[in-house]
Amino acid sequence: MEFFLKHITWFLCIMVLLPALCTSQYTYVSSRATYYGSPDCYGNPTGACGYGEYGRKVNDGQVSAVSRLYRNGTGCGACYQVRCKIPQHCNSDGVTTVVTDHGEGDRTDFIFSPRSYAKLANSPDSSEVLFASGVVEIEYRRVACRFSGYRLVFKVHEGSKYPFYFALVIQYLSGINDITAVEVWEEDREQWRPMRRVYGAVWDLQNPPTGPLSLRFQIVSGRATAEVDWMQATKVIPADWEAGAAYPSDIQLD
Repeated sequence: MEFFLKHITWFLCIMVLLPALCTSQYTYVSSRATYYGSPDCYGNPTGACGYGEYGRKVNDGQVSAVSRLYRNGTGCGACYQVRCKIPQHCNSDGVTTVVTDHGEGDRTDFIFSPRSYAKLANSPDSSEVLFASGVVEIEYRRVACRFSGYRLVFKVHEGSKYPFYFALVIQYLSGINDITAVEVWEEDREQWRPMRRVYGAVWDLQNPPTGPLSLRFQIVSGRATAEVDWMQATKVIPADWEAGAAYPSDIQLD
C-alpha cells in the first residue's frame, strides 16, 4: 500500500509540474545587457554570424551580439524579447532583438546595437539614463521572429568563388526555429551532399554541383515540442549564381 501511495504521489506531482516544464522556455530569464558603439546606431556588418549588411539593418537595426545564446552559430537569427528592470525608466514591452553577432560582456547575455538598447527605455530622457549607466539588469525570453513582407532568402556569401566554392547564408528565418544542417542535391549521384557550417550562419561546399542548385535544410523548432523537420527549396539558386547575390524563396516558416 505504501509503495502504491508513493507512486501515485509521484505521478500527481509530475502531472502538476508538466505544464510548467513544457512552457519553461517562454518564461523570462534574468540577466544583464550592455551596448556597443556604432557610428549610425545600427548593427555590426562584420558580426560573427556572417550576415554582412543584413546583420546591420535587419529588424530596423534592433540587433544584438550574444554570448552563451550564440550556441556555436546555431543561435544566429534567433529573436528575443528583452526588458530592463528599472520601472521609472524601462519600457514594459522592452525590445524584440535579432541575434546577429557574438560578444562577451561583464556577465551580460546581450550586447545591443544602440538602436536596440534605446528601445529598452520609456522616454528619451530615460534612454539617456540607461546609456549613461552602461549596463542594465534585464529579463529576456525567446520569441518568434516576424519579418513583414519577407520570406526565406538564400544569400550567396561574398566569399564564394564561382564555380568552385559555394558559401551560403540563410536570411529572414521566421518563427522560433534553428537551422542545424544544410544539404545540396547532386543530380548525377542522386543524393544529398551535406554543407559545412563554417562559422555563425555561414555554410559552405567545395566544388558544388553544376546547374541550378536545390537545397534542403534541417529545422529544429525552439518551441516546447522541439520538433525536427527538413524543408526543401528546389532549384532556388540559379546555375549562374553570383557571390553576394540574394535569391528569395516562397518558403514561410511559422
